[in-house]
Amino acid sequence: MLQYNLPRNLPSADELPDSDETPVDNELQELIPGLLKAILLLLWSERMDWFFGIDMGIYHHPDEPPIVPDAFLSLGVERFYDEELRPSYVLWDENVMPLFVLEVVSPTYRKEYTRKLEEYQGLGVLYYVIYSSRRRRKPRLEVHKLVNGKYELQPGNPVWMPEIGLGIGCERGSYSGVTREWLYWYDADGKRYLTPEEQVKESAQRAQQESQRADRLAERSDRLAQRLRELGIDPDNLS
Repeated sequence: MLQYNLPRNLPSADELPDSDETPVDNELQELIPGLLKAILLLLWSERMDWFFGIDMGIYHHPDEPPIVPDAFLSLGVERFYDEELRPSYVLWDENVMPLFVLEVVSPTYRKEYTRKLEEYQGLGVLYYVIYSSRRRRKPRLEVHKLVNGKYELQPGNPVWMPEIGLGIGCERGSYSGVTREWLYWYDADGKRYLTPEEQVKESAQRAQQESQRADRLAERSDRLAQRLRELGIDPDNLS
């Protein structure tokens, strides 16, 4: 839990803007976080102790503007306040620092590898994740973990985050009608969690397989009944 030594009667989330009003300049800044949240909504549907914010202001001091990552994840907080939902994330109200922050690098460089890294490091965000689809000679996905107050780049793809109970990685797939490289959540064994569309398709395939299996069993039963009748045995009166 965070301990704030700040004046009383600070503004609440309802009184503060929900972001810095800066529009995204790349559709991926919306779609990539949206996919991650959609997966979590199914994966953690029974849990009410987490919050995944997208393009939402994180207020860390009443006299400073908010930091607005493309996405962030907090654990140990209320998933919903009320039916109005959160307009912003205010640290002196929540008392929980996000464990995970994501920045999707757009064509307009926004200091994701410098100033923002220093800001999240100073705040104490455990995992700072940067994704840049335009990188060629360096990894497109970087996962930085806070170790002794400094960020250390974690190797591998996906990267397991034990404090969260999830891995984060990238691979090629389809979402929102677009086939490209996307970010996904993974389990401890490196197995990717399915997207909502994939889960629907998998459920439909299982239902079709079960239906086909039931049809084969019915056909087998009919053939057996017919064979019994040919032998003079009434299959409906077997004891």
